Formats: sequence, structure tokens, C-alpha cells
Amino acid sequence: MTTLPDLARGWFDAAEFATIATILPSGQPHQSVVWIERDGDDILVSTVRGRRKHLNIERDPRVSLLVYPRDNPYSYVEIRGTATMTEEGGRELIDRLCHRYMGADRYTMDDGTDNVRVVVRIRPEKVVLLSR
Repeated sequence: MTTLPDLARGWFDAAEFATIATILPSGQPHQSVVWIERDGDDILVSTVRGRRKHLNIERDPRVSLLVYPRDNPYSYVEIRGTATMTEEGGRELIDRLCHRYMGADRYTMDDGTDNVRVVVRIRPEKVVLLSR
């Protein structure tokens, strides 16, 4: 496991958007924009069981995550690592992220559905930081 540089920790602790890359069954990359939360040096992402990210990670847990701060888009941090997933704490994570990014106490887009929220935990194995 690799530790995150202090500058990158600040970006992960702010409400910055990230792009996560997973690997499709064809071997092609799949990217999507996600909300993030830091837990020590691990990065947490929320998804729904059965969605593309979930299926890709279930099959191949290698991921890459990129964050660049809105106020300094020529700087970025890339995290490459292995993801694990659990349904435990899934609802709580999406609600915390919703509060952080939108100011609402509850993420309501899943209300009335059978969506099961999953916590994706990314353990950094390589960190690339560019700061300008």
C-alpha cells in the first residue's frame, strides 16, 4: 500500500469530483465521474450492485482514480490500485457523499427502487501527483 501525499489528501477531503476507470469485459477502459471520500489512505466510492462499475470491479478489481481540483486544473493526482466491495455501509456512504457534494441529508435518487448500494474501497498501490 502507498500513502497519499498531503496535497492529495486535501483534494480528497474537499468536494472534488473524481473519474474512476475500470476494465470492461472486452478489456477496454470504462470511466465515470464519481463522488469520493477518503478513509485514511483508502478512497471510497459508491455504486449500485449490478451497474457497470460494480460488474467490472467484481470481475477485475484493478482501478485507476483521477482527481484534479477545480481551482487548479493543471494539477492532478492519479491513484492506481485494487478495489474491494461491500454492501455494508453502502446507504450511509451515499448519504454522507450527498451531504458533502449537494448539501442534502439523504440521497433520494434510490428511494422507491430496489437499488443496493455498494462501497468501493480503493487501496492505493501507486500514486502519481502533478502539482503546478
